[in-house]
Amino acid sequence: MTLATAADYGWIRSSSSLFAYGLEVGYTLTLVRGVSPSELFRIVGAEPRGVCQGLSGFIAAEQEFLDGYEEWPEAFLAGAFTAQGEGGDWTLALEFGGDLGTRPMEALSAGTRAVSHSSNGGKPMHFFHWYEDGELRTTFEWPSNRTGSTPDELNGLMTEVGLNPSGDEDPDVDRKAAVLALAERLTGVRVTEELLAEAEYQVGEVPEEDAEEWRSITVDVTDAHGAGTHVQLRRDQP
Repeated sequence: MTLATAADYGWIRSSSSLFAYGLEVGYTLTLVRGVSPSELFRIVGAEPRGVCQGLSGFIAAEQEFLDGYEEWPEAFLAGAFTAQGEGGDWTLALEFGGDLGTRPMEALSAGTRAVSHSSNGGKPMHFFHWYEDGELRTTFEWPSNRTGSTPDELNGLMTEVGLNPSGDEDPDVDRKAAVLALAERLTGVRVTEELLAEAEYQVGEVPEEDAEEWRSITVDVTDAHGAGTHVQLRRDQP
């Protein structure tokens, strides 16, 4: 297990970092163990859209994709590549403005582990999800308001990376950087600026889930004081 902390991810706040684009417009970064990029795209029903060299190339492709629509499209682009982590190969999938890190995670994590974190850009709302063998184990927006089947299992790791699972946050700790460190603790994948900038991204066009085909949705509501709740609504419920 790595010993990453929030300090290892201070680079995300650099004005020259390409990751700043994701923080501005919204992003989801998903890590899945033992599932190849092509298999990930198959599971989520994505149409292959070629290869992009580096994060700048993927961002350009994503912007060109959006420019092709007068209104917001009913699909989004995801870029994925293989990275080394704990237990072998992991697929890192990155997208801007979609929901790859939530709705297909049960299928993506079947028989394995998947971790995702996201931001919706300007509002902002930031989420973390840990799935194990198709089960949502721990999820949160605010570290002190966790849900899932084992909401407290990561408390020790959260504390080590700089998050406070039981109360007020440390103003000197960058919560987003700490979340990236938590993802590394669970995957062994060190996400660096160089890794994102230089990787060769397989690109897929992922359809938004049809309203008639959804099985469940997760609703997170947080008030101005940080108190929150989490409800999963399933289609088969009355």
